[in-house]
Amino acid sequence: MNRLRSLREDKDLSQSRVAEVLNCSQTTYSRYETGELNIPLDSLKKLAMFFHTSIDYIVGLTDEKKPYKRSKKSSLVRI
Repeated sequence: MNRLRSLREDKDLSQSRVAEVLNCSQTTYSRYETGELNIPLDSLKKLAMFFHTSIDYIVGLTDEKKPYKRSKKSSLVRI
């Protein structure tokens, strides 16, 4: 997932730091970035919130980085 790597590098973050946010190992996160491992939905949600973008952008369904308007019912807390 080149977009995931670009988002991380744009913020000058290490894989270890993002893995910490997702509560996974650096190796697991690395495999998310390379596409070797599918990213669980809960982790995709956290990544979208963390990088202030949409899941659609992360997975390549849109080129628009700007996130969608969030639902007030969202149970996720901003990271």
